[in-house]
Amino acid sequence: MGPDKPLPYNSAFFNNADSYVDSLLHFIGTNELLQTLCGGVHLLDFFTSDPDLYSRILPQEWRDFFAQCGSMMDLLDLFMREDLEQFSAEGDQWRGGSLPPASLVEYLQQVRKHLLDREVKASQCSQNRTQKKLARHVAVGMSLKKVHEVGLYASYIHSLATSIQHTCGQSISHLIDLGSGQNYLGRALASDPYNRDIVAIESKSHNAERAKDFDVKARIVEKQRVMRDKKAHRAGAVEPKKLRAAPPRSEEAKKKWPEIERKEAITYVEHRIRDGELGDVISHIPSVQDRDGEGEDGVMIISLHSCGNLVHHGLRSLVLNPCVKAVAMVGCCYNLLTERLGPATYKHPELRPTTHLHPRLRGTEGDACDPHGFPMSNRLLKADVRLNITARMMAVQAPQNWGEKDSEAFFTRHFYRALLQRVFLDKGIVGPPSPECVGGSSPSGHSSGGTPITIGSLRKGCYENFPAYVRGAIAKLCDSDPPSGLSATIQDRMGHITDAELASYESRYLSRKKQLSVIWSLMAFSAGVIEAAILVDRWCWLREQKEMAGGEAWVESVFEYGVSPRNLVVVGVKK
Repeated sequence: MGPDKPLPYNSAFFNNADSYVDSLLHFIGTNELLQTLCGGVHLLDFFTSDPDLYSRILPQEWRDFFAQCGSMMDLLDLFMREDLEQFSAEGDQWRGGSLPPASLVEYLQQVRKHLLDREVKASQCSQNRTQKKLARHVAVGMSLKKVHEVGLYASYIHSLATSIQHTCGQSISHLIDLGSGQNYLGRALASDPYNRDIVAIESKSHNAERAKDFDVKARIVEKQRVMRDKKAHRAGAVEPKKLRAAPPRSEEAKKKWPEIERKEAITYVEHRIRDGELGDVISHIPSVQDRDGEGEDGVMIISLHSCGNLVHHGLRSLVLNPCVKAVAMVGCCYNLLTERLGPATYKHPELRPTTHLHPRLRGTEGDACDPHGFPMSNRLLKADVRLNITARMMAVQAPQNWGEKDSEAFFTRHFYRALLQRVFLDKGIVGPPSPECVGGSSPSGHSSGGTPITIGSLRKGCYENFPAYVRGAIAKLCDSDPPSGLSATIQDRMGHITDAELASYESRYLSRKKQLSVIWSLMAFSAGVIEAAILVDRWCWLREQKEMAGGEAWVESVFEYGVSPRNLVVVGVKK
């Protein structure tokens, strides 16, 4: 069913997945520069550290080379696209300048060697995909990116379920979508030509209600007709007089929309998933649930871009629920993963165990571990692979998709945010970087003392210049009711700062913007190895389970990376 290689690793490993995993773990565990770029530094410390991060992290010969390269796009090409073998031949120039140092070329080669291949290959399931384009009424509400993802993934899932039935003799009667959101994927799979039965699990009721509205537009169900006493309604009566079922459909309507004849094609279950035990959910499916927990049919767990630990819960459902015969999950939002090895560096409030204090604290409270977090597998656990929040946030970057215009825009945004941190330091709002915090024990990943300050995105006009950015950031941070202690401090110490003072900051540090851009680009490029580690961990965990004996597990690309960078699906099929 799966591809020839269970992991899309580099051909240098000669079709030996274990050799690739060993090399990957050795690279992550021993390369100090990789460890520094992937979780050891944060851009917020760029203008507040002494000595500065740039000279502390990169060798002098690298800095000299980067200084003479005029274009960041040239450097991005060097990192990700240029043929590095050319630098082993004789020559003295590259793109009008000096050759990159041999140590830089060697590092780039090592990173590239351990990245997973993101091109869509021809596995049995991908070969059997029958439809990419969604009907307009099924694609309602979707962006172009979502249409691409859902169209390809629905076909992939249908092909996988069909292959399981033909190969294993196990019928997949229902697909259970974990974190279904507005159920774009489930709606496509419930529609022609797939006509699959879906159980959509979603914790937010407003998403499920919105999904049901889309189901009507997609002609999966008919809109319920509410019959009212119009006179009573106009007179202000709140309750309708009586609800009546919709009249029988005409023969013409049945011919036009035959898919509506299928009853309960989609079952919605409001449920917050906290582990892989899905007995309560499976109880909604009589055909697969009997007194012993097994029935004639099986189910498959699916997801499209499920956040954080949700992929872990879905994979565990394969071994915790007898009727779950397969899983196929595409993850995202690695920053929302919790950590199995302390100290904890996740920052989302819902991810913090209620029995523990702030993760900045040291000791048993700060070392809080989550058994559902990363790493899942014993193989990575024994290798002591730890990924802090900074490393995991960088792992969702997509540097191969950066163009000249958009990369310059976010280089500017990062420059402004790092420069604002310098202003915060000078105004006494944050403390200086603390050496013991470098490496991510701060919940936000950076090392400056004080309360972590998250700004997020601002309106477009705020990025016209640095004073406009600071004004927008202050307004956002101080827009709280009642005002927090932090917002009061910011207002008190920065409320009267002038545009001239802010402009002087920009002019003083502008010459170092390129250095910041180089570091950010190296971080994003290197973090592809971190994403590889996360996917490898999930694959290794599947292989370690006794319930998977004789089964199959693999990772492969299902979308075009240029459209959807989180394009790797983790698949497990029990025998």
